[in-house]
Amino acid sequence: MSRVCQLTGKRPISGNNVSHSKRKTKRTFLPNLHTKRFFIPELNKWVTLKVSSAALRNINKLGIYDYLVSLEKKGVDTGVDLTK
Repeated sequence: MSRVCQLTGKRPISGNNVSHSKRKTKRTFLPNLHTKRFFIPELNKWVTLKVSSAALRNINKLGIYDYLVSLEKKGVDTGVDLTK
């Protein structure tokens, strides 16, 4: 599977390792992703999402249903069907 957050869209980026002598070699920075199951009480169902730590903090702050609704209003495809 790809290393992309389903909610925030965070993905790997490239950069440089810089040694003490300032020699640069290419490397990738991977997002901090977790595969997590969430229960949505408004829909009475479980969903499994691959989310970043930033998305988990937003879910803890707003609640999973409200966060998914706000993302859907922005036009983000979350892969979760929010119809009852």
